[in-house]
Amino acid sequence: MMFIGIEIGGTKLQLVAGTSNGAILDRRRLAVAPASGGEGIRQQIAATLPELVHIHRPAAIGVGFGGPVDWRTGRIECSHQVPGWHGFPLGDWLRRQVPIPVHIDNDANVAALGEARFGAGRDRNPVFWINMGSGIGGGLVENGRLYHGAIPGEAEIGHLRLDRDGTILEHRCSGWAVDARLRAAANTHPDGILAGLVRDLARGEARFLVPALNAGDPDARRILAEVSEELAFALSHAVHLFHPEMIVMGGGLSLVGAPLRDAVAANLPRFLMDSFQPGPEVRLAGLGEDSVPVGALALAASRLDAAV
Repeated sequence: MMFIGIEIGGTKLQLVAGTSNGAILDRRRLAVAPASGGEGIRQQIAATLPELVHIHRPAAIGVGFGGPVDWRTGRIECSHQVPGWHGFPLGDWLRRQVPIPVHIDNDANVAALGEARFGAGRDRNPVFWINMGSGIGGGLVENGRLYHGAIPGEAEIGHLRLDRDGTILEHRCSGWAVDARLRAAANTHPDGILAGLVRDLARGEARFLVPALNAGDPDARRILAEVSEELAFALSHAVHLFHPEMIVMGGGLSLVGAPLRDAVAANLPRFLMDSFQPGPEVRLAGLGEDSVPVGALALAASRLDAAV
């Protein structure tokens, strides 16, 4: 049985066709132009989805959306990255495009489901997911099922406050926030290794963090230390609340790889109470950049099964 999975993010739009075991057999990846807003993304979906449905004859569609969602109805609360989504009935709109069952959830929830079932969290329970992309999201899977709190949104770790002044984790550790840290460091030390790598960029500097680390740049080491400590501090709250067996780190910033994972894992026990030591295992996403689309396939299949 075939399914369609859709990922709608702040910078990325993916539509895939695949099976209930998470195998992607066909893919359409499109760039998002934030200035075109939600309407521009919907036009891209409307131009692409019917072809995939015609080719693969899916039983249902699963969607991971980058923002708070009423998962019961598919109504979007808002997008924190792209305008034009507030209150939009995405589920109803998609069903008008193609007359098959549609199931929508927050993209971090959907990624958590994909990683818990088919990725790094497989055979672990519970699994907490943190996504570090243009924004930061979280998701919790217990016994193979998503945790859902009151509508809308749950496990919104990106909006966890780091202080009483309103600084949230997303302000400090999202991909865009790390880009800004690297730009600031390059401006402060214009003759440094980091400045030479990111000069004249206005976005995407975070991808040069690893080369700068490998070259021994002190600013890169400082930024990694700061980001990993703040991530570990925020994750300690998730551990105290949910006590997951595993934390899975994904999203574009997780492509920094082992240096970031190792630093977060080393910092996390500092913030945990004694009875929770040494804390959960921390892993990088096993599905790479496919955590959301694979999770969307799993979402479509699981909701279809539940309806039978």
